[in-house]
Amino acid sequence: MFNRFLRENKIAAAILTVVRLYLGYEFLIAGYHKLAAGGFDTSGFLKGSIANPVKGPDGSIVYATYVGFLKHFALPNAHLFNTIVPLGEFLVGLGLILGCLTTAAAFFALVMNFSYVMAGTISTNALCILLGVFIIAAGFNAGRIGLDRWVIPFIRKTTAKDHNTVEKLSA
Repeated sequence: MFNRFLRENKIAAAILTVVRLYLGYEFLIAGYHKLAAGGFDTSGFLKGSIANPVKGPDGSIVYATYVGFLKHFALPNAHLFNTIVPLGEFLVGLGLILGCLTTAAAFFALVMNFSYVMAGTISTNALCILLGVFIIAAGFNAGRIGLDRWVIPFIRKTTAKDHNTVEKLSA
């Protein structure tokens, strides 16, 4: 019943627009500040996350696989993450604010927020995760008051044409 409300109700679309704008603003500003700084460097954050991983009550590392990913992939490729983190935050924020490819933007917002949480960052991430889950659960309705109103039908129409062409060619 609640999921139906999120996915189909016009009042939910309006509420989700406010949620989307807030979350989008948070990501856009975070990405913009990193891009504008010009010298954003993830290596210090990565080294700190590796040296001081999230530990459980018994002292064991909670996200050992993620720490391994940071140590063996992210840190050696910090130059790549120096670009994709600020650009990703900025583009996710822009997508959420404009309501364009909203579900995809919310998905990548969740990926980034979970990455920060698993790296040990405690900030607004929990709230952003909760809001992102609502946006993803709402699907198209979250971007109804935004560019998704036109973009999603265009994508569906275009991909349906391509699918029909492939079926005719293979027959």
